[in-house]
Amino acid sequence: MPTSLVPTSTLDVITVEVIRSALESLAEQMTDTMERTSYSLLLKEGKDCSSSIFDVSGRLVAEGANIPVHLNALGPCLRAMLQEHIPASDMKPGDIILTNDPYVGGSVGAHHTSDFIVYHPIFLGDRLIGFSTIFAHLAGSGGNDPEGWHTTIFEEGLRIPPIKLFNEGVLDEQLFKMILANTNSPYEQRGDILGQVAGAKVGSNGFLALVEKYGLSAIDEAIDSQIDYAERRTRSYISQIADGRYSAETTLLEDGSMCGPVKLALTVIVDDDEITFDFTGTDPSVAGPINCPMSATISASLFGLLSLLPTDIPKNEGSSNPVHIVAPEGTLVNPRFPAAVYQRMAVTHQIVDLVFEALAPAVPTAVVANSCGMVYCVASAINRDSHPDGGDVSGRRGWGNGAGPSVGGLGARATKDGLTGMPGWITNVASTSIESSEVEGPVRYLRKELRPGSAGPGKYRGGLGVILSWRALGNEVKFSHTSQRSVIPPHGLFGGGSGGVSRWIINEGTPAAHILANQAGPTLDLEFGDTVTFYAPGGGGYGDPLERDSARVARDCQLGYIDAAQAEADYGVVLTLDGLVDIPKTAALRSSRAVASAPPIFPSSIAAANNERRTIL
Repeated sequence: MPTSLVPTSTLDVITVEVIRSALESLAEQMTDTMERTSYSLLLKEGKDCSSSIFDVSGRLVAEGANIPVHLNALGPCLRAMLQEHIPASDMKPGDIILTNDPYVGGSVGAHHTSDFIVYHPIFLGDRLIGFSTIFAHLAGSGGNDPEGWHTTIFEEGLRIPPIKLFNEGVLDEQLFKMILANTNSPYEQRGDILGQVAGAKVGSNGFLALVEKYGLSAIDEAIDSQIDYAERRTRSYISQIADGRYSAETTLLEDGSMCGPVKLALTVIVDDDEITFDFTGTDPSVAGPINCPMSATISASLFGLLSLLPTDIPKNEGSSNPVHIVAPEGTLVNPRFPAAVYQRMAVTHQIVDLVFEALAPAVPTAVVANSCGMVYCVASAINRDSHPDGGDVSGRRGWGNGAGPSVGGLGARATKDGLTGMPGWITNVASTSIESSEVEGPVRYLRKELRPGSAGPGKYRGGLGVILSWRALGNEVKFSHTSQRSVIPPHGLFGGGSGGVSRWIINEGTPAAHILANQAGPTLDLEFGDTVTFYAPGGGGYGDPLERDSARVARDCQLGYIDAAQAEADYGVVLTLDGLVDIPKTAALRSSRAVASAPPIFPSSIAAANNERRTIL
């Protein structure tokens, strides 16, 4: 491979960078357009959509800084569509193609049936020159009970194979009517799909404007240069990791709920400047919705690597060229039709943590301790007095967990504490406000606050989990939940402690209070006035807690993140009655603790390669 890390092109470097930045900005404009024209709360506030631009051969050119689990799935689906459904020769200017089928090309399509993908072929005259694409989670899809415990894809709503929604600029009204006839929220879904189309058109028009300004040959040359540059930079990074096999595994549904426990195994194989993510040893797919389509497995694996790379490496096709993924067919990470897949995020969150755990011995300063994992809390009810309009066709109005899916504490890093009260890495959705949720649905939120004591201790502590509590103010209440880390906590790294585990409580603080026995389960029926409270996990810590700056421990106490007892037990920091560090007692306590046996560097699930390990940036 070339040794220079400077982009290779006959164009000057400044022009190449200007074109790259313009393409990335264009992808962001596509997402912004969809968010501002959509109807559903999930999109207009949750921003659960992503945009990418591809060249005519299906190579990723640029993407928005959107939802990681979406982005890396668009390319495999596009290439499968071109090969198996609609070849490029059948496309015309003005065509717009739609799909939500997870089983395109095996299982490299949409992640689940609520994820709609729009492809807008970009034509210069009659010549196809690229694709503008948007991936979005649409309301009203996924069947009658989207977050329920499905056993096959047939319970998860309408599947749409790649099909032309617009033919040469003309909307196929009959097809659109058929799609909207299969949703319980036709008003919202119609607006969302048309918003998605509008965003894709912004991408197509913007790409053509760049071609008009610079010329197609210059655009193609800049794209080739940037893809080549990203690949060489990525290979350079991988080559600094010692060759070997780095392994980790974990258990999903470890509390035995539904179809659990289920094993997820990963071996990361580094060979010179290439890297393989091998999921051999993972359990077979299950009769439940947590199966992960290959498209989502690709997304999560690539995100795990790309998040370790220097931030100035462009995210395009070149970044993924040195990456190989082995996911045995019929397993949890590459299910066969007709396995259910709606809650595949249960696997993708764990894949990211496994990538970090496995590579921790090789790249200790780049990885992150375990995070909160997936959290789904979806409810709905009917109240025609407070919410007479909108909702689905029965008047049912829904709400989520008040802060976006998968909210909790994220793992600590080598030089910083973990992020607090945030969606997990692979999700990256915006936090929907409580006020918006209460406007949209018959619900009142009682608590949305940080969860004291939930952060894993460490030289750098994990992020805090949250406490979310709401009261249903409607009738015929339906409540679905799936979470993780209820038994096996989020692990720390390099001596860092584990974060707190999760739990769900119905009607907390009343005689009818009960803790849900399982972290996941079928949809439950609740009554008007019932409350649901969720205690989200905190992130794992990084490094020996005894090395944490005692002033920072005291500060955490002042903020209510921990109490004085936890400061002493976890950090060896003794506080005075007024909250100041008792320096002599702290020094003595930490000294006595230091002579004890050192904590393990890694979780017991990690079996690192026996080879000489190098630390890289």
